[in-house]
Amino acid sequence: MASPSTHKDLSLKGLELFQSYARTHSLRETAQESGLSISTVSHHLRSLEEHLGVALFDHERRPMVLTVKGRSFLRNITQAMQSIRKASAEATAGSVAETSYLRIGTIEDLDSDLTPDLAVYLSRHMAGCDFLYHTGTSHEIIRKLRHRELDLGVVTTPQGTLSDLEDWTVLRDPFVAVMPVGAEDSLPEIIAGGGKLPFLQFSSDLMIATQIETQLRRLGVQLPHKFECSNNQTLMAMVAAGAGWTITTPLLFARARRFQPKLRMLPFPGKSFGRTLSLVSSPDCPRDVIDLVNHKLRQGLGAQVISPMHEAAPWLRDQFGLLD
Repeated sequence: MASPSTHKDLSLKGLELFQSYARTHSLRETAQESGLSISTVSHHLRSLEEHLGVALFDHERRPMVLTVKGRSFLRNITQAMQSIRKASAEATAGSVAETSYLRIGTIEDLDSDLTPDLAVYLSRHMAGCDFLYHTGTSHEIIRKLRHRELDLGVVTTPQGTLSDLEDWTVLRDPFVAVMPVGAEDSLPEIIAGGGKLPFLQFSSDLMIATQIETQLRRLGVQLPHKFECSNNQTLMAMVAAGAGWTITTPLLFARARRFQPKLRMLPFPGKSFGRTLSLVSSPDCPRDVIDLVNHKLRQGLGAQVISPMHEAAPWLRDQFGLLD
């Protein structure tokens, strides 16, 4: 590798693309996230190496992997890049009164009550603002935030870091088992491989399905299934009809009010496991706006979901709740 270049300043774009590639391990994904071509991304990464005079990547591997020096460089710039993003956001951010357009993405889990109430609340407190509300998967919302197609999103917290976005954990939502009322087989029997009820599961491309599958694998549990669906309400309808059982969360169970008289929610045997929901924003979203949304989201979750579920299932009190 040549000696460090003295002709160019260190490129902030190159550092951002370096972080992105280190997270995705894919030139194509890095290009998609940045809105640049693959060749432009590759040029920025090469220029960064030339500027530093060290090999950050093993170019003989496909896909490229970071070298020891590359991993060290990544560790050393992470805090600095976070500080730059924060400083930039604070310098350019407006206020609630100054915000004229706000784009919010939420997962379907909040669609029935929480998102409509949030929309009404924000319209009253931000009378001069136009709004766009988008419902999608966590993966899609995060991608849109990275592409600056959304300003705020409520998502299932992904594994790994969101170094290019700001995030605040909001809710711990444990996984629970849901069975038909009057099912002949007990839950431990079914999980042990006995019983007649098949496992009805979320579609494998959803983040919640990946989290459930990861935990089942850790427990050494293999569950044969015959039905896969991306919609929680459909899963609850199938369970209520006696077609099987499923693993879901109290937040999702709370949405299935019409089916609840025919459903029984149970703690998953053994050590509890769960997911968290986070409020995620692009770096340039005004902090006053984030605080306003965060306040209403927490208020709505507490009053509409958490308190009623604690009353209906007291065993959830230590597992299901807001996070500081």
